Amino acid sequence: MSGKVSVVVTCYNYGGYLGECLDSVLSQSYSDLEIILVNDGSTDQTAEVARGFLKETRVRYIEQENAGQARAKNVGIGHSTGNFVAFLDADDAWEREKLEKQIPLFTDPRIGVVYSLARYVDAEGRRVVLDQSHLSFHPHAGNVTRQLFMDNFVPFSSSVVRKEILDQARGFDERLKMGIDWDLWLRLSLSWAFGYVDDTLLVYRVGHPGQMSKNTEVRHRCVDRIMASFLERYPGVLPRGDIRRAFAYTLANRGYHYSDIEPGASLAYYLRAISYSPIYFDAYRGILRTLFRSVAGTPKGR
Repeated sequence: MSGKVSVVVTCYNYGGYLGECLDSVLSQSYSDLEIILVNDGSTDQTAEVARGFLKETRVRYIEQENAGQARAKNVGIGHSTGNFVAFLDADDAWEREKLEKQIPLFTDPRIGVVYSLARYVDAEGRRVVLDQSHLSFHPHAGNVTRQLFMDNFVPFSSSVVRKEILDQARGFDERLKMGIDWDLWLRLSLSWAFGYVDDTLLVYRVGHPGQMSKNTEVRHRCVDRIMASFLERYPGVLPRGDIRRAFAYTLANRGYHYSDIEPGASLAYYLRAISYSPIYFDAYRGILRTLFRSVAGTPKGR
């Protein structure tokens, strides 16, 4: 399988990482690609770093006023000319053989999205070991709507998508501040299978200043909106039991998050989780942990 890949790189004040990001694309063993770099109103050195890459004919550079990640990515898609679109945030990077290992999976005409595993590093590039018991670290392939509704297990910067289906889906929902990839994957999963490469092809940076995923309250509101909107737009797609388990899982995760910060809020979330699924035992365990830590003052841990 072959075909041109348009790599959409969006950057908002990640100029310090942008050079490494772009180098990782230009050094790919799969060379039939272009880079669409969208500077979403950065106020740091992003423009200066970008200019250093403009001598490379495969790089196209777009500057715009800050409009948010969804709009920036949609602009990148709109300027892409490839058969496939790969997404890469400017603070992440790829392993050299990433595209070479992913593109062949598109020989299956049922597959619309291909993704991979990731390894995690901190702001200085040092390895970070995360607790991978969370469902977001459990990959799935094929028809994945039911699993996706529970949690987003697709590392965004590892994804490659058929351009035609992005156009059909009209890209990302620009009304969402966060979770834009999860919303898109859910919509695409209704008609397309997902392919998965069991290899760590993405270098994903976590925990650095300005990382958007740290905004917990906004993320929670967006999750609620995505779940409610999906169920409203596509009634009957998911079994009732799956829906209730997904809400229980989501609420129990929030209970865990707040267990050391606001024990009262933590308990309320756990109780709401149980109201959706009375046999969701993680919620009961969470209540006991929260109460124990609240009384004993012990550190957070699972």
